Amino acid sequence: MVIRVLLADDQEMVRTGFRYMLDAEEDIEVVGEAGDGLGALEMAGRLRPDVALLDIRMPGLDGLEVTRRIAGPGVADPLKVVVVTTFDLDEYVHAALTGGAVGFLLKDAGPTLLIEAVRAASRGDALVSPTVTVRLLRHFTATGGRAARGGMPEHDLTRRETEIVRAVAQGLTNVEVADDLFVSLSTVKTHLSSVQTKLGARNRVEVAAWAYRCGLMDDET
Repeated sequence: MVIRVLLADDQEMVRTGFRYMLDAEEDIEVVGEAGDGLGALEMAGRLRPDVALLDIRMPGLDGLEVTRRIAGPGVADPLKVVVVTTFDLDEYVHAALTGGAVGFLLKDAGPTLLIEAVRAASRGDALVSPTVTVRLLRHFTATGGRAARGGMPEHDLTRRETEIVRAVAQGLTNVEVADDLFVSLSTVKTHLSSVQTKLGARNRVEVAAWAYRCGLMDDET
């Protein structure tokens, strides 16, 4: 299956570079380009790409607002969004991920991570730039860990589901979780779907955030 991608960035040079890298892959095709937020919003609705790569600072609507409108809470049929930006700011990361993005990359992350982020988003995984991930998870631990909440919250996750949540919060993909726990990929997907339903989480990023906020990862850090 070919992954259909929408690119949105106000710099034509950036779009050209991303298109060159992505179109070189046999399983990825760039189906549209937008130079501003309104164009990105229109193309997202018309083209329904598998993955939308959105810059943050764009004319009209910024990428965070576009993300909320096409992938955020309350969107009936959300698209998979990866935010790609030059600006490594905590407020951007938080706004992007809570707004529905399943990935957050810096533009200097390189072609390998860009391509993997597209593939990860397409298959339901998430990829966040490693430097951002470490800081983000430290933030969750510092502001919402067990000490702040006075103990682990009640939940009805099974032992296996809890193991999978911990693995996801460590940044493992579904394939890596399966290898680590010696279970099949389909088993991981089934358990993760159950976890998201129980926690009310829309994606694995929110699952990981929950794990750190509730103190589930206290003994892992």
